[in-house]
Amino acid sequence: MWSVPAFTVLTVIEAVSYRLHPDDEAEGYETKDAATSIGMGIGSVVFDALWKIPIVAIYTAIYELTPLRVPLLWWTLPLMLLVQDFFYYWSHRGHHVIRILWACHVVHHSSRKFNFTTALRQPWTTWTVWPFYVPMVALGVHPAAVAFCSGANLVYQFWVHTERVGRLPRPFEYVLNTPSHHRVHHASQGGYLDRNFGGILIVWDRLFGSFVAEGERPVYGLTKNIHTYNPLRVATHEYAAIARDVRAARTWGERAGRIFRGPGWQPKGFEPTGPGRARASASGPGRARVPGPGAPSAREKAGR
Repeated sequence: MWSVPAFTVLTVIEAVSYRLHPDDEAEGYETKDAATSIGMGIGSVVFDALWKIPIVAIYTAIYELTPLRVPLLWWTLPLMLLVQDFFYYWSHRGHHVIRILWACHVVHHSSRKFNFTTALRQPWTTWTVWPFYVPMVALGVHPAAVAFCSGANLVYQFWVHTERVGRLPRPFEYVLNTPSHHRVHHASQGGYLDRNFGGILIVWDRLFGSFVAEGERPVYGLTKNIHTYNPLRVATHEYAAIARDVRAARTWGERAGRIFRGPGWQPKGFEPTGPGRARASASGPGRARVPGPGAPSAREKAGR
């Protein structure tokens, strides 16, 4: 909330820069898209306030039960930020490769523009995030400190949502998440899918094999884009797609797969039975699992 004035000023500066110095290749701004992103951001503040009530209760209970305590000192705070960024990496990665989690995070990737308002396009169902930070609380980090570190991480990520900043000097690009790295993360090309999950640091991606450097110009959005500016539909479209696929599933194994496997997952030997047959790739935007180095993604194999 305290960062909103800075977000507003930077967004105005970026929008004006496109007016004064148009870039035919950059996505720039589109009024309806920007309004939807801002609306999603406002909605996320409201819904997050509701989700935080049970989450704070759970964190507080865990904190009171653990005998461990990490004091809040000048030298422990940077360590907390580091640990939170580590868990953020795994939360972010999990929200790309598990479909029920992707249903939350897909909101942030649903714009085909890439600018500062895209950073504000946040989900309204962030109740899927809190389990990833339970280890921090169990290790004795106060829930308020976890909240502060999470907020600092999200504030940092605002500035990486821009095409107006090119590559930074190599030492920064090697360690930090930068606009160049995050443009890759928001791209929909096969070689860029599900890469560069870091929040503040990009070193986690380098360590765990999910890093890709920016090469060809990114094409933003989803592999199957949604065509709506309705905030409610943007917030819920993938949950609706999961419900359709679960209803159409033929076995309990397939139902579980539609929920807990990757967004592009299909059961072995699956073929649609007709135009009304629900599919993950047909009823909602899909994301592939993170493939190994040089391996094609699931969607590339499927020809999507």
